[in-house]
Formats: sequence, structure tokens, C-alpha cells
Amino acid sequence: MCLALALPFHPQNLLTPILGEISPISQSFFPITVFSNSVLLAAATAIYIFLRNVFWHKRTGRKLFEEGHQNESLGRKILVLITGYKVSVNKLKEKWHLYPLEDTEENPEKGFKRKLVLIPKDEDRNTIVERLTQAVEAGKIQDTVWATPGLPMLIFITAGLIIALFFGDIVWTCIRLLLR
Repeated sequence: MCLALALPFHPQNLLTPILGEISPISQSFFPITVFSNSVLLAAATAIYIFLRNVFWHKRTGRKLFEEGHQNESLGRKILVLITGYKVSVNKLKEKWHLYPLEDTEENPEKGFKRKLVLIPKDEDRNTIVERLTQAVEAGKIQDTVWATPGLPMLIFITAGLIIALFFGDIVWTCIRLLLR
């Protein structure tokens, strides 16, 4: 809201985008351009995380999904693959911005169960990390677990603003290139 009040239109008198023309959306309502650039940058992190997982798998030769995950659906595995990566439990304990994407359950009747969590909750984080630590110490799971970084949208909004000022509207540029 502050950005919309401070820069409701593209500052044409100060900066002209490197890519040339200013999109009609930027001319009318600049914050929409900043927001669309921010959302595209945030979505691009999924590509980075997926490539990180592929290179980790090639480098270590270890399976991405170990035993205990074989009952998980393909869709759930794909979502975890593009939103999280494998980290050691010790690193998960140290880094407050990493949220576990898996949990363990100890049931006297069914035994030990390992499951993937798609939407980690901040209030459950320490409890889940403690359960994972206990499972690693008991030898029930390996030391690496799935975790996702808690990335604040403000970083992407700042990058989206910089890109909008210097390069313009990414969406408009892509549409313009497709229509040529």
C-alpha cells in the first residue's frame, strides 16, 4: 500500500526502462507491475529449488525420497521437490527460517510412521524438529530431512520494484515477444 501511494505511476521523468517502452499497466498503475514481477521472481525459486535437488541427488547418489515416503502421492512428492530441499536435522535446528516438510508419528498399534507435510506451521515447528531429532537419534530415519526456507515476500517485492524501474514489466515484455 505504501508503494502504491509513493509510486502510483511509473516515474517516466526519472527513469526509462532499459527494455524500451513502458507497459500500459505501468503507465496506469505501477504497483501492479511491481507485484507481477515479484510473483514471477517468487515462482522462479521453485525452479532453483528443483535444480538444487537434482544436483544434490547426482552429487550424493542418495535417494530423494527414502523408505517411509513410498506411500505418499506423486503430487505431494512433486510439491515437496519444488518447495523444499534436504538438510541435516542439526542444520534444521540451527536455522530458524527453515521449516520441516516432514514429520514422524509414533503409534503403539501401527508403529513408526514418516509423512510429508505440505504446509508447515510456525507454531508446530519446534515440536516437529524435536520429533525428527528423536527419530534420528533412535536410528529410525537418516540425518537428512525435507525442509523449506521461509522466504519473506518483501525481498521479492524489492527485487520486483528494481526490475520494474530499470527493466520494466516482465509479463508485458514476454507477451510482446510472443505476439511478434
